[in-house]
Amino acid sequence: MISIIVPAYNVEKYIERCLDSILAQTHRDLEILVTDDGSTDRTGEIIDRYAKKDPRIRVIHQENRGLSGARNSALKLARGEFIGFVDSDDHIAPDMYESMYREITANNADIALCAYEEFSEKEDPSSGEDTDMPEASSPRTGKTFSMNREETLDAFVCDNRSFHIYYSVWSKLFRKEMIEGLTFPEGRNSEDILFSTKALLRASRTVFIDRPLYFYASSRPDSIMNVSFEKRRFEDEIPFLKEQVRLVREEGGEDIGKKAAYHFYRRMLFYYSDFRNRGMKAAADRLYGMLRKEKDEIRPLFGTDFSTGGDRVRMNLFLFAPGMYYRIAALYDRVVVPVRSKGRC
Repeated sequence: MISIIVPAYNVEKYIERCLDSILAQTHRDLEILVTDDGSTDRTGEIIDRYAKKDPRIRVIHQENRGLSGARNSALKLARGEFIGFVDSDDHIAPDMYESMYREITANNADIALCAYEEFSEKEDPSSGEDTDMPEASSPRTGKTFSMNREETLDAFVCDNRSFHIYYSVWSKLFRKEMIEGLTFPEGRNSEDILFSTKALLRASRTVFIDRPLYFYASSRPDSIMNVSFEKRRFEDEIPFLKEQVRLVREEGGEDIGKKAAYHFYRRMLFYYSDFRNRGMKAAADRLYGMLRKEKDEIRPLFGTDFSTGGDRVRMNLFLFAPGMYYRIAALYDRVVVPVRSKGRC
């Protein structure tokens, strides 16, 4: 059995599409745990109606505890040998769990991973307009890749685009023992970072399906991803990413730990530019001050054999003159990147 966990809070416009995609799965041996996390709209009513139609759906009604609390409540009750997660405003391909189950068992893997596609909520799903689920088609290879622990961690911390292992738990199918005892930190956002990191550190082998099986709603206005941007960056994402680096260093080894740290600081350069692009100069200055204090740790990382010359130049310029770095980076993105893109075409 596969247990699928669906946290739901005030998603009356989206929950039917989500549940319909799960009930349409070609893998039929499912337990669908839906947590109504104190919704104040019709979400709870809709979930209960679905549960009456299909006995595989089990509903949990609770006071609002946030996404992590909703997932944790369902995790305690999950009975499946495998555990999957679907967010209530997203949906999945009909063969997602059949494909992941087939590959995780065929490759004797501990975790299956898949590619995903983002879509925009341009129309109200309840209107019946422009709500067809996108086809599971993409320029991805469609192949399946089996990876050992070292290969998985390297792809994960280095954000290898060939095996884009996203932090989120929804693009993964876990053997239950891989996440035994793990919980999501409540009262925080970006909670998937540490959960996925800890699970991948436990896994001896993973399998990656290079085909988009999950469809992620990236632009819902009231989505948690679009709320309190600066707070989410500084109070959740950055601390969790630093903790990820610590865990990978301790449990994955010093070499992969250095790569994790290098890619963390590399990511911070993009965060700085992102703040500036959004007109959030105070937040950008705050980030610069944080990295400036850590320059003695940063510089050796950008002198390793796995660092690139371009990254070394960017980081040194950033630490010396962040304003100049931003202007040059913005010019590069505006002029050089489009030219290179045209050349590739």
